[in-house]
Amino acid sequence: MPLGTSRSVPLIVAVGLFMEHLDSTIIATALPRMAEDLGVAPVRLNLAITTYLVAMAVFIPASGWIADRLGARRVFVGAMGLFLTGSLTCGAAPSMEILILGRLVQGLGGALMTPVGRLVMLRTVPRAELVSAMAWLTIPALIGPVVGPPLGGMLTTWASWRWIFWINMPIGLIGMVAALAVLPEVREDRRPPFDGLGFALSTVGLTAAVFAFETVGRDIVPLAVDALVALFGLVTLALYVRHARTAEHPLIDLRLLRKPAFSAAIWGGSLFRIGVGALPFLLPLQLQLGFGRSALQSGLTTFVAAIGAIGMKVAAKRVLTRFGFRATLTADAVIAGAFLAAIGFVTDTTPLAVVMGILLVGGFFRSLEFTAINVVAYSDITAEEMSRATAFSSMMQQLSLSAGVALGALTLHVLEARSPGPLSSTDFSIALTLVGSVSMAAALVFARLPRGAGADLLKAEPRAAD
Repeated sequence: MPLGTSRSVPLIVAVGLFMEHLDSTIIATALPRMAEDLGVAPVRLNLAITTYLVAMAVFIPASGWIADRLGARRVFVGAMGLFLTGSLTCGAAPSMEILILGRLVQGLGGALMTPVGRLVMLRTVPRAELVSAMAWLTIPALIGPVVGPPLGGMLTTWASWRWIFWINMPIGLIGMVAALAVLPEVREDRRPPFDGLGFALSTVGLTAAVFAFETVGRDIVPLAVDALVALFGLVTLALYVRHARTAEHPLIDLRLLRKPAFSAAIWGGSLFRIGVGALPFLLPLQLQLGFGRSALQSGLTTFVAAIGAIGMKVAAKRVLTRFGFRATLTADAVIAGAFLAAIGFVTDTTPLAVVMGILLVGGFFRSLEFTAINVVAYSDITAEEMSRATAFSSMMQQLSLSAGVALGALTLHVLEARSPGPLSSTDFSIALTLVGSVSMAAALVFARLPRGAGADLLKAEPRAAD
């Protein structure tokens, strides 16, 4: 396995993913303290998470075109710079509005950083090495969730929540230097014209639809206004679908959904991520608001889920080779969703060993599902389609994660409005059971995969000196 392709490129790209995962897990742990400092309700600060995810989703479709035009290495390094600028803004934010602005800038950086980095890897790593390369990419990225919760707890408890953003600075600067030194300059010689109309329609439609979903039932805007915004968003998205069917080079190429493996990864992966995306938001709140734990205690409990995730990376290819993508994805969606729902049955008297065991094993199976989804999605994608496929897939990933946070927050808001008083541990149990069931529903999609889907990606890798 040549070091320059299957290891060094994924590891450099993983620095960007590390920052993103570290950032998302740290902020979830610190939400109650941030809310107190900024004078808002903790549940309302879910906007700090979803603003970032939505910003990524609406700007990601343009990432492939920008990378092909300017060069992937240049775009990747510039995206890291944007992410660091947003981090500085968040850390200095005097109000929730400025915090959300900073998260918006972070999201713009992430929108270019994640799919462009993945695009470099997919274009430089041989297909037979893709599963192992994806594991190399994901292992360092998963260190973020390992370090994030306890680090967020320590910084929030002993220093200030503002340091959870400022800590990105040295990591990002190291990543920028390494990317300039190692990443190849990948770009397509044939560059289609930019789909400006498609970008406008998709951006406006997605933003309006997500805003409506975020605000429904929360008394932020009148219900009539929320309904009109939702209708406007859906109509705009329908106009985009019509545009994409006739455009020669649509920004989001819906024709890719005709490919069975890619379609299953998009729809099944979205369902799975909706459930899993709610976990980093719900679990720290459950431990702190429901059980009265400190931010540090919460972080030291939740980090074991990422340790389980790292453990699965070692066994991922072996499991996929033994059972295949279809059987693995179908069965594992049920298992991982069940462990997610099981967290909802934890109480403040449940032994800590049991709680951490559920999180550890659950993280193990969630990681396997993500690895399989991320690989099988590209099993029937050609080299010419790679830019559009990575942009489409990355956009749907961020939208589904945003939907997961929004669903968790909406569920808590409805439960809080139903009975007076603060949120209880029962409210969190209901929310976690609901999102776990959504993740389990992904099995219905994966069961329809062709029997041999992705088989060529599991062939033996050629042996080479490291």
